Amino acid sequence: MKAIVCDRYGRPDTLRIEDVERPVPLDDQVLVRVHTSSLNAADAEILSGAFSARISGPLKPRHRIPGSDVGGRVEEVGKNVKQFKKGDAVFGDLFTYGFGAFAEYVAVPEHALMKKPDSISFKDAATLPQAAKIALQGLRGKRPLMKGQKVLVNGAGGGMGTFAVQIAKYYGAEVTGVDSARKLGMLRAVGADHVIDFAQEDCTRGEERYDLILDTASQRSIFDYRRVMAPHGIFVLVGGSRYAIFQAMLLGPLVSVASRKKMGINPMKVDNKRDLKFLLELIEKGKLQPVIDRCISLEEVPEALMDLSKGLVNGKVVIEIQHGGVI
Repeated sequence: MKAIVCDRYGRPDTLRIEDVERPVPLDDQVLVRVHTSSLNAADAEILSGAFSARISGPLKPRHRIPGSDVGGRVEEVGKNVKQFKKGDAVFGDLFTYGFGAFAEYVAVPEHALMKKPDSISFKDAATLPQAAKIALQGLRGKRPLMKGQKVLVNGAGGGMGTFAVQIAKYYGAEVTGVDSARKLGMLRAVGADHVIDFAQEDCTRGEERYDLILDTASQRSIFDYRRVMAPHGIFVLVGGSRYAIFQAMLLGPLVSVASRKKMGINPMKVDNKRDLKFLLELIEKGKLQPVIDRCISLEEVPEALMDLSKGLVNGKVVIEIQHGGVI
């Protein structure tokens, strides 16, 4: 089978496509014939050799085939599998199950997957497992989001950000999206009440005060955001530079103890099927629509991942896997 492989840390152009052996599912695993996957910021971070990646793979990536979001059909099932049968349409997040979605087939534990409704396309389903779930958990993880509250989303034009804007609007919040000028029109189209071009305006120096700040791409100190938080405001970091992440982990709890403002990182609940079901319901109700920048082949993954690293992607990039010319 064809797969994207990663044998060393580096830039996206170090990735290559190879013919590798098709996996054989274990007794508790499902073999998925992959139809779609999608790119996440975490893919670029792992490839670059981020600290979190080097914990498990100090010299080279632990998992040779990247990719966590997967959508496809069950090809084979292990003898102990109870939930699925051959032909079932499924999707899920492989982040803690060895990755492997950037390939024609992947073998994963059955509890990593859930059935895909017929009403949801494989393209849309592949955008949800990581980005939409993190956005949802970040928005309502610390304290319920209330109607009329003011929410700031930094990095609003990316994969997590476009979901966060729409989910916050679903809960009745007044949403400000921060990103580059090229993405502001799209942010208005998905529901942002206000938009800020980060190159022209510093969102941490304005007069507005926010009840919740969700930062998907921070390059700054958490103390900058503290200035524009409401008295009982919440700051949640879900992505960004290593410096910002470590600062939020180490200093966020101290700030939270010393004041009424809460700052920190919201741990992702990877296997939370309830969240994915809720997101599916929002799509079916027309309250949530994945923003898909483009659909690509496996061969185009390195270039698209480079664009993602540079902030040149609106929403999500979906990979469509061709099997003999058919998706």
